Amino acid sequence: MSPSPSPTAVYRARRDRFGAERDGLSRRWNLVANLRLLAFAAGASVLAWGLWSDRPVAIGAGTTLLAIFVALAVFHARLGGRRRRATTLTEINNEAAMRVAREWAGLPLRHSTRAAADHPYAADLDLFGRASLAQLLETPATPMGEAVLADWLLAPADTATVRDRQTAVAELAPALELRQELELRGRLAAADRADPEPFLAWAEGEPWLAPRPWLRWASWAGPLALAALAAAQVLGLTTRPYWAVPLIGNLLISQTVARPVYGILARVASRHRALLGDAAQLELLTETRFASAAMRRIQTDLGAGGQPAPALLRRLSRLAGLPIPPTAPIYLPIQALTMWDVHVLAAVERWQSTAGRRVRGWLATLGEAEALAALANLTHDNPAWVFPDLDPAADAFAARNLGHPLLRDDVRVVNDAVIGPPGTFLLVTGSNMSGKSTLLRAIGVNAVLAGAGGPVCAETCRMPPVALWTSVRVQDSLERGVSFFMAELQRLKLVVDAADRLSDSAAAAGGPRLLYLLDEILQGTNTAERQIAARRIIAHLVERGALGAVSTHDLALADAPELAAAARAVHLLDTVRDGDDGPTMTFDYRVRPGVATTTNALRLMRLVGLGLEQDGRHGAGNRDAATGTAATTNEQTGATRPELGTRATGS
Repeated sequence: MSPSPSPTAVYRARRDRFGAERDGLSRRWNLVANLRLLAFAAGASVLAWGLWSDRPVAIGAGTTLLAIFVALAVFHARLGGRRRRATTLTEINNEAAMRVAREWAGLPLRHSTRAAADHPYAADLDLFGRASLAQLLETPATPMGEAVLADWLLAPADTATVRDRQTAVAELAPALELRQELELRGRLAAADRADPEPFLAWAEGEPWLAPRPWLRWASWAGPLALAALAAAQVLGLTTRPYWAVPLIGNLLISQTVARPVYGILARVASRHRALLGDAAQLELLTETRFASAAMRRIQTDLGAGGQPAPALLRRLSRLAGLPIPPTAPIYLPIQALTMWDVHVLAAVERWQSTAGRRVRGWLATLGEAEALAALANLTHDNPAWVFPDLDPAADAFAARNLGHPLLRDDVRVVNDAVIGPPGTFLLVTGSNMSGKSTLLRAIGVNAVLAGAGGPVCAETCRMPPVALWTSVRVQDSLERGVSFFMAELQRLKLVVDAADRLSDSAAAAGGPRLLYLLDEILQGTNTAERQIAARRIIAHLVERGALGAVSTHDLALADAPELAAAARAVHLLDTVRDGDDGPTMTFDYRVRPGVATTTNALRLMRLVGLGLEQDGRHGAGNRDAATGTAATTNEQTGATRPELGTRATGS
């Protein structure tokens, strides 16, 4: 039995197939466009000549050619729709292949979500923006899908909800056609998707026309009176144009008391095509058979209340296409003859009273389905990843062969990681660029995925429900007048406050445990005070029963009396070798037990050309070339000779 093709191979094959279909449709589309133009020109010319010369055969031929033009126009539009579909599917599969390969530079950045600066972990763990977790999961095509997925990444769900989502994600993962069809239908309407809030505010609001029944009567009486009086003059019952009175009355009413009507209709009309896209996506969800409780609940929500959501949204979409823009030449004549806007608003408000307060729920349900499909894409694209065992009885975050989800498979280095039980903390030591920060981020990003209901980049993973807090990328602020040290203190105060709220007793009652990740804390002060302050903070977090990992260059931290019994030390190594072109430094990014014994700052200075030693000796940081430091998940692999200004992914 031949092995299954890799996700990359599947996506590239689909990209090529849909690309070939797109190119074939483009050729046909161009041919029909030319034939359409030719049919119109020939038909108009022959018909004009036939009418001019009174030749019935020419008139018939010209009419036939114009009928052919109409048929070609319809066929041309259908070809255009098929071409858009093939083009979009080509883009979807091409982007999917780039996500698998982590080709961030070529991957479009579609989401606009940005987390607050004081969020517990978003900035430190690259949740949003370029080369982020959100970009890796970026398949939702609606604002609702983007918002729901962002909410899931920003706040972990409870255990029951996570397990519910895991079941749904596992069901959707092999359903590639379904997931891409859902994304396709959303993308085809994406250009017409404005902010839904004005539309939702109207849908959930009070009708404008209902308190004005006289206007509804006038919208019928005026046009009927106009028609009756016009017919009376045509039939000779009167010789005077009495019909002008209701004509002028209709126009005056539509341009005065009924003038706000079009503004109300514009809120609905702005989502005319988006409503069709929403209906198409929801229709796909209602027509598919699902086994998971989460997906079946989605179907129940969409079908509740009698008529299903897709049918009601299609109906509103048809109504949303009826208003005539005030800038159109026929706007005023139509209003004068029929008071058209009032009639359209009456029909729209009947829909509003029937389904208006259910729309937000439908769109939220669609967003939930898109978010589940995004996590299912991640599961499909990474078949070696697993769903974590989220167990309230667990007393540690324990993962085997844990890796950073944002790194490519060929550069990702995996390691076992255990944080816990309460009363202990993971102390990560090692030299510069060895990958300590990346290890902490790998733990954090996987914890975020676990809390969202998605898979984690590990062979196995068991953990309790956690509330994650990090302090990795603290920045000063000129605008707020906050120094680096003060900014870090403020961040650590938030972590300590969270630990006080989520104490060991709270976790024992079924609540989440605090999981903290601290990278090189309190760098902005002198060494002696930093050591004292760091020990006090870590000791308090340990005392409160929090789970956590701390990376540091302070090799004496584990020897502090208040921390010695609690520290579970691991380290990462580097290796320096002499070569023909001078010394080189390499990293294997493997976690080893114990505390690192040396550093590499002075060697790094020499490698980038800052050889400022007084006597040519290697200095206090030198050691035997057989020892070294390695990171858990760092993009740097193999021998490296850092250039001045190189940005390292580890620390």
